[in-house]
Amino acid sequence: MTIPISIAITTGEPAGIGPELTAEVFACGTSRWHHEICFTVFGDRRLLIERAEQIGVDSTIWSTGVGRNIVLRDVPLSVPSVAGVLDAANGRYVLTMLDAAIDGALDGMFHAIVTAPLQKSIINDAGMLFTGHTEYLAQRTGASRVVMMLSGTGKQPLRVALATTHLSLRDVPDALSIDGLVDTLAIIDRDLRTRFCIASPRILVTGLNPHAGENGYLGREEIEVITPAVQRSYASGIQVRGPYPADTLFHPRYLRDAECVLVMYHDQGLPVLKFSTFGKSINITLGLPIVRTSVDHGTALDLAGTGRADCGSLIAAIEAAISMAFAIGGHASHCT
Repeated sequence: MTIPISIAITTGEPAGIGPELTAEVFACGTSRWHHEICFTVFGDRRLLIERAEQIGVDSTIWSTGVGRNIVLRDVPLSVPSVAGVLDAANGRYVLTMLDAAIDGALDGMFHAIVTAPLQKSIINDAGMLFTGHTEYLAQRTGASRVVMMLSGTGKQPLRVALATTHLSLRDVPDALSIDGLVDTLAIIDRDLRTRFCIASPRILVTGLNPHAGENGYLGREEIEVITPAVQRSYASGIQVRGPYPADTLFHPRYLRDAECVLVMYHDQGLPVLKFSTFGKSINITLGLPIVRTSVDHGTALDLAGTGRADCGSLIAAIEAAISMAFAIGGHASHCT
């Protein structure tokens, strides 16, 4: 007997667009996905009903709390939430959902978790140090190193992985090391093989400085850190090349020969990816003992409650989570 693939979904910041995107995606049930896939949605029941009604989609599934292959795990808000209006009192609510999904995945209840966007500032305002989903997932799962990767969709998607994530630009050079980049490249190579079924991933690496340092005239990180890391990784069997100037690397002529580009900092590569695929790309955390995907956008407070937010990225994140869960061959102990 085949045990269904089980996906957990956290609805994110209650004042943002996460709850209504979830409501829209599941307004027609789960018919867009195979019948052997089941979903557990974490969120406040009344909030999901309210947002569904605000944007004009069916709220029945949230009223009953159960439907075909979908279960609502009701997590009560600390205080009522108004679309577009942040309230630090709900900071703990967001982490409660996330913790429950993570624990379920670690226990084998879920094959993957999909996270709607949250508001980092609100969690910090609530008195909890929080730098982002990626870092929090690493801490909660005990992962020694994780890698944020954004990916487009389609047959040859653009994938951009980050050597550093949510850091001030002035802190980036000090955060780069040979060992760190070697570990990052190993994680990218392993997860592209095991979770994306790419037999021999080809990875391109950017430099840190303009023109990849111009042979040391514009910085020595390429000479002293990035090149040695690329060479060591290549010697270990990883198909990696670089460092290349970031301003010319993102050209179809080069990208067609690679499955992933590793950039040195957040805004070096993500603007390129989001310009070309925004609203349809996804965020994936590599290096975790669990599968986690997310959307490519933030909480969009200005759109919350209007019905104008596009659920394309959430659908893509769910589909990627399902694909990765099948790739690693996991089986949940139960669906709810």
